Amino acid sequence: MLQSSENSFLKPGSPASNPNTFNPVKTVTAPVDQATIGRTLVIKGEVTGSEALYIDGRIEGKIIMPESRVTIGRNGRVDASIQAREVVVMGKVQGNIDCSDRVDIRAEGSVSGDISTVRISVEDGAALKGGIQVRAEGKGHQSKQEQKQEQPKALAATASA
Repeated sequence: MLQSSENSFLKPGSPASNPNTFNPVKTVTAPVDQATIGRTLVIKGEVTGSEALYIDGRIEGKIIMPESRVTIGRNGRVDASIQAREVVVMGKVQGNIDCSDRVDIRAEGSVSGDISTVRISVEDGAALKGGIQVRAEGKGHQSKQEQKQEQPKALAATASA
C-alpha cells in the first residue's frame, strides 16, 4: 500500500529528512583571563600582574601575583621565588613559594625550596625538598595567647570610662 506525499510527515527538502546533516550548537563563553608563557620563552627578572599565569617556559627571578593563580606546566621551569594566591606545580620549581591560599604539587611536579601557605596538597610521585609552614587562614586570626593578652586591656578601658 502506497502513501501519498500529503500524508508523509517529512518533506524531501527539509533538513530533518537527511539524517547525516550536522548542525553544531554554537556556545559563547567568556574569555579566560590567563597569561601564558610558552615553551620557548625565557624570562629573567620580575614578573608581576593580577591575572592568572600559566608557565610552560622558563622564568628566573621573582614572580609576584598576590591575587592570582600561578600554574607551572609540565614543561615549565621556574628558578624564582613565587608570591601568589594559589600555585599549581606540574613542572619544576627552585625557589621559595609564599601563598595566601593553596599550593598544589601534582604527581609530575617538583619543588626545591620553602613553602608558606594556608593549604597544601602533594600528590603521590611529587618531589618536595624544603620546609613547609602552614599558617592559619586569613590574617585576622590571632593565637589564643594574643587574645588573652588583649582582653584585660579592653576590660580596663571600659572600667575606667
